[in-house]
Amino acid sequence: MIKTVVKIEGMACGMCESHMNDTFRNNFQVKKVSSSFKNKESVIISEEELDEEAVRKAVEETGYTFVSMSGEPYEKKGFFSFKK
Repeated sequence: MIKTVVKIEGMACGMCESHMNDTFRNNFQVKKVSSSFKNKESVIISEEELDEEAVRKAVEETGYTFVSMSGEPYEKKGFFSFKK
């Protein structure tokens, strides 16, 4: 799994966060997505790496400004992860 952090300018409230979450859910195969207008970012968990140009296009079509994108491997941490 991949954790992708997309930096976004222009989000100003909780509705903006919801709007971005819906945009990512509707345009990409995501397991989990959460956005924060305070941190100016969306964090996406997906099986496959996301295409940066497609993410840029989706963000900008929504009316916000794409700033940057970074990805890293993601390992789910559950309640019993300490036993590994």
